[in-house]
Amino acid sequence: MAKDYTFKNTIPLAPLKIIAMENCAEFGKAVDDYIVGFRKNDQEILQQRESNIEFRGYDRDSYLVETSCPRFGSGEAKGMIHESVRGSDLFILSDVTNYSMTFPMYGREHRMSPDDHYQDLKRIIATSMTSARRVNVIMPFLYESRQHKRTNRESLDCAMALEELANMGVTNIITFDVHDPRVQNAIPLHDFDSFPVVYQFMKALLGKDKDIPTDKNSLMIISPDEGAMGRAVYLANNLGVDVGMFYKRRDYSRVVNGKNPVVAHEFLGADVEGKTCLIIDDMIASGDSMLDTAKELKRRKAKRIIVCCTFGLFTSGLDNFDRYYNAGYFDYVITTNLNYRNPDLLTRPWYLEADMTKYVATIINTLNHDVSLSGVMSHTEKLQRLIHNYRNS
Repeated sequence: MAKDYTFKNTIPLAPLKIIAMENCAEFGKAVDDYIVGFRKNDQEILQQRESNIEFRGYDRDSYLVETSCPRFGSGEAKGMIHESVRGSDLFILSDVTNYSMTFPMYGREHRMSPDDHYQDLKRIIATSMTSARRVNVIMPFLYESRQHKRTNRESLDCAMALEELANMGVTNIITFDVHDPRVQNAIPLHDFDSFPVVYQFMKALLGKDKDIPTDKNSLMIISPDEGAMGRAVYLANNLGVDVGMFYKRRDYSRVVNGKNPVVAHEFLGADVEGKTCLIIDDMIASGDSMLDTAKELKRRKAKRIIVCCTFGLFTSGLDNFDRYYNAGYFDYVITTNLNYRNPDLLTRPWYLEADMTKYVATIINTLNHDVSLSGVMSHTEKLQRLIHNYRNS
């Protein structure tokens, strides 16, 4: 795709409208600004807008639609859309991990959990479904994606949520770096796309630090467990470097906080001594496993350690990361802005952010024109060009 905003001989499926739920309002505004900019530069289409009804309203000052989910004193809520979305191609953005939001119930303030955010999302979908031409959901952190498989007598929440959205009539479900992409098997006849973020990681890192080696003898990609191996192998192949993997040896005779505790981290791969190691994974929850991995790499005499995770949740706070950084166990932690980040995180000297707003805007703009997403989903060409330019500079 030559340009993210140029679509020759195509017309929009329907007038574009975007709902950014309150939990990601700032992110949605940045996405909207990019799309406005895309279309103001799409001169070929703008020349047709006066004579072709399909392009009426193609360029606007904003595509955002105002909504709200007010609550009663009992904690029950309702979804409200404050302008018409009839006949539109509607995209709804929601960050179910935004724990900073609260709601009143019985005279007290309660923090919103992913369950509360998901219910509000369904309320807005239900409000818009009868009149919108098409409803698309962009949920960067897929709701309940950590509960993606059944091992014992337990619920399969992610699959149930996907089936619920599909049965409500949602056409496209879009997420990023999903914990296990096989969960889409729950809705095999519906569109489900999980987009990679490796290119944005490397763009943020190489733009910040000009001393990152990219040769095989100095750089190594590390998977902290077997689940992240696919991401690590993809990046290692593009860089032409080796890959290593840790696997967790667990004590299956005990259960602590709902899971079997990790006894030790075992490493499979070449020697890391003197190398820069990039640890890549989909999320940082408490961060204990990631910090243990960094500590193990330092014990094996790795020179520099950089952590790349799509979602930085930091559920146990930042103190452990501060302590490990001050002890020299890692150099950077890179996460995206796809989920809510505590303002304190943004002030940390060890934190880098990979901006995803332009990427999300490109996805929305492409889908609205109803053309193939293959050019947007594949990062190989852009990644190769980025690495080539970095090495030559």
